Amino acid sequence: MTRLFTTCLLALLTMLAQAAEPSAVMVGSKRFTESYVLGEIVRQTLQQAGVAAEHKPGLGNTGILEQALASGAVDVYPEYTGTIVRELLKRRDAGEGNPSLEQLNTWLAPRGLKAVVPLGFNNTYALAVRESVAERLALKTLSDLSRLPPGALKAGLSHEFQQRADGWPALRKAYGLALTPGAALDHGLAYAALEAGQVDLIDVYSTDAQLGRRAVRVLVDDRSFFPRYDAVLLMRAAVDATPLQGLAGRLDEATMIRLNAQVEIDGLTFAEVARRFLAAPAGPASLSAAAASAGAPPVPDTGRTGFAARLFAPDLGRLLLQHLGLVFGSVALAVAVGVPLGVWAWRRPRWAGGLLGAVGVLQTVPSLALLAFLIALLGVIGFVPALLALFVYALLPIVRNTHAGLAGVPAGLSLAGLALGLTSRQVLSEVQLPLAAPTLLAGVKTAAVINVGTATVAAFVGAGGLGERIVAGLAVNDRELMLAGALPAALLAVAVQWAFDAWERRWLRRAAG
Repeated sequence: MTRLFTTCLLALLTMLAQAAEPSAVMVGSKRFTESYVLGEIVRQTLQQAGVAAEHKPGLGNTGILEQALASGAVDVYPEYTGTIVRELLKRRDAGEGNPSLEQLNTWLAPRGLKAVVPLGFNNTYALAVRESVAERLALKTLSDLSRLPPGALKAGLSHEFQQRADGWPALRKAYGLALTPGAALDHGLAYAALEAGQVDLIDVYSTDAQLGRRAVRVLVDDRSFFPRYDAVLLMRAAVDATPLQGLAGRLDEATMIRLNAQVEIDGLTFAEVARRFLAAPAGPASLSAAAASAGAPPVPDTGRTGFAARLFAPDLGRLLLQHLGLVFGSVALAVAVGVPLGVWAWRRPRWAGGLLGAVGVLQTVPSLALLAFLIALLGVIGFVPALLALFVYALLPIVRNTHAGLAGVPAGLSLAGLALGLTSRQVLSEVQLPLAAPTLLAGVKTAAVINVGTATVAAFVGAGGLGERIVAGLAVNDRELMLAGALPAALLAVAVQWAFDAWERRWLRRAAG
């Protein structure tokens, strides 16, 4: 066990050092296809210019990335002008919805941020319904929805759209809609749910790859509620934007739809799509022109890779190391804190119930809510808040089992130790804890196995791990990619269980001898 924790501690210290001393420009992206692709384009552009850069993909929503920029955990990420105005700057006046880039940067300057490199396309929000539903209810515009009674359509709106200042609450008020939003649905799953008839109404982006491939109707925003969402690069003011200026104007709506489709439909990786785009001649119509010259839409020369290739992709080792660092780092911290807490609770029966109850309450806090709280508290994203969240979840089984193991030690053995002249501390270390060790170890094992699964949510805050594949798979509704992350996580949980079982058997044999 000592050797195991030493290995985990070294991994933990390595990751903490990497988190504390970033040596590259950190590129962030949100949790949907287009943001992944643009993040990869930015990373590869910087690297081609000789600038060290890393990509932290799938960092949840706008709020998390805002915190990441403020703390310096992320230096640049692709964003949209409408989101900057409404969500980051909280400007609500209709006249401020579509400012110039100069005006936008005047507003951003006090925050130490700047919006640069307009990429060349507008990716606005819209609402879409199945074509059959649109025909049956004669729906063409958003105003047409106002005549529908509550429950006429089952909505499947994304989590962020339901909360945004420029999302559902304001849209519902502007159009006088009686419809209810229903349970939130991840954007990556929305089109499949719409096609299957599980929902009738979804929010979409105007550059979604699926719009041209599915039988959906985008409702016209006839009251011009949505502002423009021109794609730009939002970055910290100290970042040099010069290496990225070549991207200005290179992407129009048609090109962006095509790049999204190469990921979601043709099955290419985000990195491969970015590489092909940057290798093409500069200009927003270059890919369209290439397709036209061939007389047909471009067909990728490589299709979706097989599951085995995805499972054993080159990033597997890195993701496993990150995952193990999170799991065993958090468990090591929980042992360091939880065992003394368990001993304290055992020695003070009057307080034991309150302490165990408080630790149990911490276990019930939803993981994403706890991560969001820690990000707000610490002002950083990435490894540290994820490690602390997992530490909280590992406490309960360790504290409870330490208390239970000590409570199960016969009082006579403790008294015998005292009678032989041992101090209370010596009795604890030489008699009570060794006898309680099997129960205590069972708690550590339980905490480690649980955290293997829970650690997958760390990908939402840029902490890496096998959850990166799961989050990316959700973004593009790619079951194989999700499974390529879920299967190693499941096997890792089994391996951790076996490792602890083997160590426990070895320890018991040594204790018996």
